Amino acid sequence: MKTEMFSSLKVVHGVAVRSALSIAVSIVVATSFAAAPAEALAKSATTTKSVKKSSKSSAKAEKPARVAKTSLKSPKPVKAAKVAADDDDAPRSRKHRASYRMDGHGRRAAVHSVAYQPRATSVGQAFGLHETPDSLALRSSVAYVVDQNTSEMLFDKNSRAVVPIASITKLMTAMVTLDAHLPLTDEMTVTDEDRDYEKFTGSRLAVGSVLDREDMLHIALMASENRAAAALSRYYPGGRPAFIAAMNAKAKSLGMTDTHFENSTGLTSLNVSSARDLVKMVNAAYQYPLIRKFSTDRSYDVNTGKRNLAYNSTNALIRNASWDIGLQKTGFINEAGECLVMQATVNGRPVIMVLLDSYGKYSRFADAGRLRSFLDTLGEPHIISADMGSNANP
Repeated sequence: MKTEMFSSLKVVHGVAVRSALSIAVSIVVATSFAAAPAEALAKSATTTKSVKKSSKSSAKAEKPARVAKTSLKSPKPVKAAKVAADDDDAPRSRKHRASYRMDGHGRRAAVHSVAYQPRATSVGQAFGLHETPDSLALRSSVAYVVDQNTSEMLFDKNSRAVVPIASITKLMTAMVTLDAHLPLTDEMTVTDEDRDYEKFTGSRLAVGSVLDREDMLHIALMASENRAAAALSRYYPGGRPAFIAAMNAKAKSLGMTDTHFENSTGLTSLNVSSARDLVKMVNAAYQYPLIRKFSTDRSYDVNTGKRNLAYNSTNALIRNASWDIGLQKTGFINEAGECLVMQATVNGRPVIMVLLDSYGKYSRFADAGRLRSFLDTLGEPHIISADMGSNANP
């Protein structure tokens, strides 16, 4: 009698242990999915199989409790954000990261794609220019400030480095256009030839839009409209090749020995220059009243024949009453970083500022503020240089 009772209790105890083990396995699997969905899915499957084999070998008659199935949904493709068709117009590289979520019963893990926008490495970063220290802790890897009247260098950081200049290019585009003395009232039509086939940026100026040369020049300088700059070069006598040749000839005549142009928009890393050369270009562009006026306008409306378009300046400092800016141009492509050149009056002194390869969309404007504060505190002309091997001659 005791033997039979002991045997029955032993069987019941065995069943209870196996049931508890199966329930524990289910809890472990569900917890694993919640903690690390992608990798845990494979690992949990392997663990479950090994536990099942162990259970079967100890008692083949007993079946382990069923583990809830977990399925992963494929991530939905994320649409790339529309690229603004202004100076900061080059596409910025994107990647996706996934986040996972369990339902209340731990049966299903849903995968959601979240767009994440990293920053591609600029030429300045690749060559270590950002590692150059400076007294103002600027975010720009290249910075250069000179007195416009005397050419005295006031601040210097990597001013000899030859780097891509993005839409700063459009100052040269404007000078070459005006040097040709072509009628500003001539109408120009945007065509497929004016599209960006290198960076594949968009534009608010649709193919088929018609504007006169003056309006094209205006929005190219103020809002950095790329198709306007492209159309200006195409309508040049001799076409685009002649225009690019004129740009390089103009640079040579200004003594810009570090400078080379491949197009009129700046949407290529092959348009390169140094900060020292760009001071010469800004000073030359400042001699054109129309470039001064158009580049410093806050906003401008055009009618393309299809619709009205309202453009705004790409330079946030233009809307800041504390700044006295006589000429400006912004620029951005991944290889160039955030760029800014300006002619401004600080403490009654006209200066030319060049900021290249800044990291962060608004950091170039903050750097300009730091430089202005630095100039405000100067009792006497003072030189700060972080350009190894440079001299005081611009």
